[in-house]
Amino acid sequence: MEQISPYKPKHKVRIVTAASLFDGHDAAINIMRRIIQATGVEVIHLGHDRSVEEVVNTAIQEDANAIAMTSYQGGHNEYFKYMYDLLQEKGAGHIKIFGGGGGVILPEEIKELMDYGITRIYSPDDGREMGLQGMINDLVEKSDYESPSLILPKGKEIKQSVKDKDVNTIARLISFAENKHDEFETLFSPLGKSKGAVPVLGITGTGGAGKSSLVDELVRRFLIDFPEKTVGLISVDPSKRKTGGALLGDRIRMNAINSPRVYMRSLATRQSNLALSKYVNEAVEVLKAAEYDLIILETSGIGQSDTEILEHSDVSLYVMTPEFGAATQLEKIDMLDFADLVAINKFDKRGALDALRDVKKQYMRNHNLWHADPDTMPVFGTIASQFNDPGMNTLYKAIMDKVAEKTEADLKSTFEISKEMSEKIFVIPPSRTRYLSEIAENNRAYDKTADAQVEVAQKLYGIFKTICSVGNVTLSAVERSFIGKQGLDQDEILRVALNDKNSVSSSAVENKEFLKLLIAEFDRVKLNLDPYNWEIITGWNDKVNRYKDPIYSFKVRDKEIKIETHTKSLSHSDIPKVALPKYQAWGDILRWCLQENVPGEFPYTSGLYPFKRTGEDPTRMFAGEGGPERTNRRFHYVSLGMPAKRLSTAFDSVTLYGNDPDYRPDIYGKIGNAGVSICCLDDAKKLYSGFNLADAMTSVSMTINGPAPMLLGFFMNAAIDQQCEIYIKENGLEDEVEQKIKAIYKDKERPKYNAEIPEGNDGLGLMLLGVTGDQVLPKDVYEAIKAKTIAQVRGTVQADILKEDQAQNTCIFSTEFALRLMGDVQEYFIENNVRNFYSVSISGYHIAEAGANPISQLAFTLANGFTYVEYYLSRGMDINKFGPNLSFFFSNGIDPEYAVIGRVARKIWAKALKHKYGANPRAQMLKYHIQTSGRSLHAQEIDFNDIRTTLQALYAIYDNCNSLHTNAYDEAITTPTEESVRRAMAIQLIINKELGLAKNENPIQGSFIIEELTDLVEEAVLAEFDRITERGGVLGAMETMYQRSKIQEESLYYETLKHNGEFPIIGVNTFLSSKGSPTVQPAEVIRATEEEKENQIKTLQNLHKATDTTELLKDLQHKAINNQNIFEALMDVCKVCSLGQITSALFEVGGQYRRNM
Repeated sequence: MEQISPYKPKHKVRIVTAASLFDGHDAAINIMRRIIQATGVEVIHLGHDRSVEEVVNTAIQEDANAIAMTSYQGGHNEYFKYMYDLLQEKGAGHIKIFGGGGGVILPEEIKELMDYGITRIYSPDDGREMGLQGMINDLVEKSDYESPSLILPKGKEIKQSVKDKDVNTIARLISFAENKHDEFETLFSPLGKSKGAVPVLGITGTGGAGKSSLVDELVRRFLIDFPEKTVGLISVDPSKRKTGGALLGDRIRMNAINSPRVYMRSLATRQSNLALSKYVNEAVEVLKAAEYDLIILETSGIGQSDTEILEHSDVSLYVMTPEFGAATQLEKIDMLDFADLVAINKFDKRGALDALRDVKKQYMRNHNLWHADPDTMPVFGTIASQFNDPGMNTLYKAIMDKVAEKTEADLKSTFEISKEMSEKIFVIPPSRTRYLSEIAENNRAYDKTADAQVEVAQKLYGIFKTICSVGNVTLSAVERSFIGKQGLDQDEILRVALNDKNSVSSSAVENKEFLKLLIAEFDRVKLNLDPYNWEIITGWNDKVNRYKDPIYSFKVRDKEIKIETHTKSLSHSDIPKVALPKYQAWGDILRWCLQENVPGEFPYTSGLYPFKRTGEDPTRMFAGEGGPERTNRRFHYVSLGMPAKRLSTAFDSVTLYGNDPDYRPDIYGKIGNAGVSICCLDDAKKLYSGFNLADAMTSVSMTINGPAPMLLGFFMNAAIDQQCEIYIKENGLEDEVEQKIKAIYKDKERPKYNAEIPEGNDGLGLMLLGVTGDQVLPKDVYEAIKAKTIAQVRGTVQADILKEDQAQNTCIFSTEFALRLMGDVQEYFIENNVRNFYSVSISGYHIAEAGANPISQLAFTLANGFTYVEYYLSRGMDINKFGPNLSFFFSNGIDPEYAVIGRVARKIWAKALKHKYGANPRAQMLKYHIQTSGRSLHAQEIDFNDIRTTLQALYAIYDNCNSLHTNAYDEAITTPTEESVRRAMAIQLIINKELGLAKNENPIQGSFIIEELTDLVEEAVLAEFDRITERGGVLGAMETMYQRSKIQEESLYYETLKHNGEFPIIGVNTFLSSKGSPTVQPAEVIRATEEEKENQIKTLQNLHKATDTTELLKDLQHKAINNQNIFEALMDVCKVCSLGQITSALFEVGGQYRRNM
């Protein structure tokens, strides 16, 4: 393919890039912004999950030429139109809008949006025809225009317009200073020098010191401290000398700046080797003229000798990290001579206390403060990334005191601080950061010991065979009598050898002494064999016979279960459910038992339970679209006639990000699209109505992460109220309860199920809509029902926050707070005997969907799992109590490693849990769900997708997965239809019910390639554990974005091979149809209806009218601040509060997630 040269802009082009609201798909926009920057553009990158208002405000404040967005989560029509309308409304209609969303945005929608005024929406076909650089050239060329002249608000002169903080005017003036300096002088001269004392805080420091996060935290505190004051930010980043482009990325780290009281402008240096733009002074003067109460000027990363910031600031802050090298390096840092304050950020790094001491002493030397107390030096340890960090509080107060001291500004701070030093709230204690390498060492030691034991067993078998040969005794005769728990019985051997009618006695007599020597050697060698392993060898024949017997019995939770061991084929062959190897040699038997073993026995390589459940296939019934009523209908459709109801719930992006439905267009368009809209308890009741959630044959899986504790609270309360309803009916209390509900809703509209009740739904769960069981039943009755119900419900909530940060981006809270919420849920489960519900589904699926290969998917997922183990242990939880509540979730592609992903996971987990953590057998069992690969679904030749899905399902079933979801063939282009979902389920049913080999439950055991792959993948995973340890464990690696970078590299590798055809994909890059296998357009697109969206908003509004939740939410915040169990409080809060209310309340005490580049 011919390489396309980048377009060369004629003007200084500035473009804002982001992914749309509630959309975590940031891989595409990251690639685009890199190419845009390399094409010579100044890129202001906002990252994922950005509202229209945030993007538009940014574009206006930054005086951008264009906005470039990706939208992969639906709602694009409303999003882009709202953006266009808002730009017009705010007097910035000249800013061009570009977008893309793969196949999510349909051709007719592209036309509709471009007709509306969107400059261009790029389609997948555009990408194929133009190439990435070609698309970016088109985008940049259309954005390469001279910004329009300054247009003042009606009836205002420039001076008044600036004073009124008109953002358009301020932004255009700064651009004139950069691009048309003469015109700027003319325009600005009437304003004159600002008379008031507007203080400038200059912040500088080394690159990577965390200046942006620190600035954001200072701004957050300033806005709280001074509710009426305003702040202006100027942030400088370097320009690329080669292209002239620049990445202006400070905004991505900031959460506090989206306020009408904050103005921020990013400047590129437009010259190399300097930390400031030469137009900084003009930008500062403009903000002073606008009478902002405080101006913060942040430089790009500087070297040791750079002090340029001092010329532009009244108070200066130098930001560094503890990792500056030897103490003598401090003598070279010029800013330590001049800075008013010094922040040692990232104070959780090793050696931070020593660094604090050294910097204080150097500051004293530089300022000739020889006799001062080091503790009085203005040097502060901070952890800006940590919410409400005590060190940041102290630094903020010191800065404001210094500002008040050095300027005439009316900025006397009343911010309350504690005198505590910054101290990292460790998720993993520092002494445990090697946990992954310790697990790798543990597992390798197990394998080494196993190999040594196998050698001993094989040697013993050789001696044993020699004894048989010398004694001239048949194997069966000898085994019958002298192999026992203690070893060999010499007298019995000799008696059998001399008396067995099959032996030649003269030979035996002659070799009697030799036999004694062999027996002595056997005893000596046997001293090296673990007694447990001798039991394995001596018990082997009994084990084989148990599986040959017609009935096999075993116990699960003290309940005896009897299973038939064989099935009959149509040819009347007896097909064993579990087939055992026909090994004779003890070494082979021992190796197989130590590394493979039968299903249900350590190390669980072939499966967790002796036999699969009958009557409950591992089929997951997946649904999620529109409102709760439509998804409830789909659940009943897919489960009709099935003995087990295994419901799997997908939520819309509004819910995934912890928000409530709203009429605001960028939210409204996403309600009920690509998932079900759930924002309160009544929604959950409607969603699962007609399914008894406490029934042993019902289980519910919820694919939700950031707001998982709240959704879990809705689910648990829905289940409790169902059982209250059953109690009410059983005790004839319907009339009494109805009167109580009528009294509650005397002057209010009562909630209802907004659709016809579907077939199969008996209405269970709908009686108590709008109320909870504790409002209509006595307290003791309700509490008894509650305790029994939460101990019975079966299911899984995904809630895997580490994977979200690494791959999927639906984080909403700060990482530490999100992990605390996970720990609180697990603690609640232990205290309330919740044994059948998984508190987390540690997920590799989304890691794989983001592009990771199977080995990285498995390694990162298991590493995350062990991180949760270490965190829960550090909180004092018992591994045998929380271990059974952990579950896993993997993707299955067609790569060879996917054939063994489950068995390797089970093996690594079991070895570590047993030998490293001392867990009991139930905690050693790794339970996992498999979903066939969404990434392998292609929008070309979509009928071929079912073939891929069938092969992936076969991998999963042969590998004994605990549950399975098969994707519908049309998911590559639309929300699956009822027909495609039925076909997807049929794939599993045909394998489980019709495929003969699947009647056997360990069909891949004994295969040479499977054993080889198992060893290869296991060692590759342990090697990845060591690499993660080198980066400080999972959380340390996340700080440097190790996992995310590796996932992106592997994704790019796959896409490159797919694009150039080296990796053949049938119907995509080879074996094309006569028409060239074009992208298939969906015959129907399933989207939420206007009626469904209206119903959701109306439900929410009625909920908000029904109860004043102010005190309840304050109590929740109080419990969070005082380190009480938040989930226990949520169980009550979720009864009356909406999802968005709870999220907002927790943001204030736990902090928002901070995006990364």
